[in-house]
Parts: sequence; C-alpha cells; structure tokens
Amino acid sequence: MTAQVQACVGLGANLGDAAGTLRQAIDALGSRDGVAMRGVSRFYRTPAWGREDQPDFINAVVLIETTLPASKLLAQLLAIEADFGRHRADGERWGPRTLDLDLLLYGDAVIDEPGLRVPHPHLHERAFALVPLLDVLPAARIPGYGDARDAVSVLEMSNIQPL
Repeated sequence: MTAQVQACVGLGANLGDAAGTLRQAIDALGSRDGVAMRGVSRFYRTPAWGREDQPDFINAVVLIETTLPASKLLAQLLAIEADFGRHRADGERWGPRTLDLDLLLYGDAVIDEPGLRVPHPHLHERAFALVPLLDVLPAARIPGYGDARDAVSVLEMSNIQPL
C-alpha cells in the first residue's frame, strides 16, 4: 500500500470568473485518482504580485492527502491548469492567468529538481498564499523556514480581503 502524504496546493486566478474557476478546479483536483480533499480555505481577493498592472487575484489553498509522488502530483496540477485554458509561456512570470496551481508543501519534503521545488520557493514571502494556508493547516511548517505563522507575521496583510 502506498503511503498517504499530506500536501497543500495554492490556487489563484484573475481572469474571467476567478472564484468560479477556483471552485471548479478544486472539484477537478478532488476527483483525481490518488487525491483526497481534506480542507479548503476561504477565498481571498489579493492584489497582483510581481506584475501589478493586472486585475486582483482570487486565491485559496487546499489541503489534500495523496498517494502520488510529488512529480506526478505536479503533473496533475499542470494538466488541470491546461484543462482550464492556462498556457505557460517560457519566461513569462506573474502575468494574468485563468488558473494557477502551485504545490506549496508536500509533507515535510524538500525537493529541488528541474521544474519542481518544494516547499514553493516564495511561499515564506507571500501573504496571499500563507493566509489561506493557515486556514487549512494552522500549524503549518515550511521546511527550511519554520512556522508559517512566523513567516506571515512580518508581511503586509491589510490588502488581503476574505470573500
């Protein structure tokens, strides 16, 4: 029997019906073989990060249990993005998107492979990911950084609005 791993996936969108897209993406992820939904954060409206000349994002985090290795889980996330019309262009970062799914945490693993870095390399500096992460996993620890609560406590959060 394959071991269950607890993982956290960040969701974001800022094109079209972003909240509706997130709800549908959560359903799509929960219906995948090897994935069991364990928690869904509130949805938050957040300003764009990195490139600010675009609409606000809707962000959330889901807590799952999975039997998939991290690389296969990431492949599932990318497939779901593609199903929702997301096309990742080489070199494009932080632009508007129909759907963004990020593997934030995979158990307590630290993975640094081409195309796969866990914990997400910017998690500790992104309140828009940490706030919903703490909704689903209040005692979250970021391997290599420490408690998620400590990381978010030094970040600007006044512009993160629950929906």
